[in-house]
Amino acid sequence: MRKTTLVFTHPECGYCALLKDDLDFQKVSYEEVDLSKHPERWSEVETLSGGDRITPLTVLSDGSVEIGYNGIGCNFS
Repeated sequence: MRKTTLVFTHPECGYCALLKDDLDFQKVSYEEVDLSKHPERWSEVETLSGGDRITPLTVLSDGSVEIGYNGIGCNFS
């Protein structure tokens, strides 16, 4: 089990900004992985999403995975 929420983001995805705004508003502590700065971590996103390169992708503290913001995300090929 993770101690904090992990959020994979990309600056070209507006849904990432919306998700972070919501998390900040809800005072949810999270660790952000900006995939434009850490492209080697795309493999984690692909594993967690079942093969997709999509943001935002959130791993909650209980280990569950949420893809997108309210079900909508940005795909990167």
